[in-house]
Amino acid sequence: MADYKGVLICGELIEGKVTTTTKELISTGRKLSDGLNQLLSLLLIGQNLQEVADEAISLGVDKVYIGDGVPYAESLPERYVAIISNVCKQIEPFIILFGQTDMGRDIAPRLAARLRTSVCMDCVELTIDPDTRSLLQTKPVYGGNAVAVWASENYQPQVVTMRPRASAPAEPDTSRKGEIVPVTVKVDDSKIKCKLLETVKEEVKGIKLEEAKVIVTGGGGIGGSEGFQLIKELAQILGGTIGITRVPCDEGWMPKSLEIGQTGHIVSPALYIAVGVSGAPQHLAGCSGSKCIIAINKDPEAHIFKEADFGIVGDYRKALPSLIEKCKALFAI
Repeated sequence: MADYKGVLICGELIEGKVTTTTKELISTGRKLSDGLNQLLSLLLIGQNLQEVADEAISLGVDKVYIGDGVPYAESLPERYVAIISNVCKQIEPFIILFGQTDMGRDIAPRLAARLRTSVCMDCVELTIDPDTRSLLQTKPVYGGNAVAVWASENYQPQVVTMRPRASAPAEPDTSRKGEIVPVTVKVDDSKIKCKLLETVKEEVKGIKLEEAKVIVTGGGGIGGSEGFQLIKELAQILGGTIGITRVPCDEGWMPKSLEIGQTGHIVSPALYIAVGVSGAPQHLAGCSGSKCIIAINKDPEAHIFKEADFGIVGDYRKALPSLIEKCKALFAI
């Protein structure tokens, strides 16, 4: 059996910059590497990567592998899997980390199959067992109603995706030194069955849901698109953004890009205010990592109250205006 060592992070770039999720993975990976007393590596695929590689080293990475070239810049899962699997076979990492992002969800299972190993998705915590030195993988189960700890002692390497905001982003230290290693992997284009035809950039206004510290979410109990004016006003006062459940999405009250849940975004804000949200497991799976949940619902038996830290039983049309006025007075708006 191969002697698997170290932690490899499969990083992501947006417009040539390291994403917040990748910085969070570096923070988690650094703790795992220190626990194993092994190296932390990062793989970046794209163009003109020298500057971001230097940044990654300052954030805590020991070694950065860069796949720099025009063909690598295309976001094709099959190409990425071919590149990443070849790199993994060369360096044989013990742990391979992805973010629970579109890229991570798409590539991690394919990579695990290619490497003939297991994969654990959507983890909220990773630790090293001090006795067995196994990777302990903590993740929500049963729609977020419970948390389970998994270990795959018979499979190496360990492929894992981490939920965004599960850990704090790594902070830079410009005094750190590290190694940058260019990698060249030949990919058989005849085996690439998909082709990127067009990239459409969605204009995102305000704070991204995954990066928001405060989210005010409206559910089916809002009753229509007009009710979201109060939601938007409260979110703006608190310096946050808005989210929705499946019902407002299906009814066309708000765009699908704001949906939180199993079929939408997975978020972990410091404050999550659920307004008119029943608390279905599919939705809670997307917000159970929130540090504090406040529920507002006129149904005292709504399941959301079982998950919330604080609750207001009442009509949101009466509760929100009062809450908005109190917040305005508190922040001197």
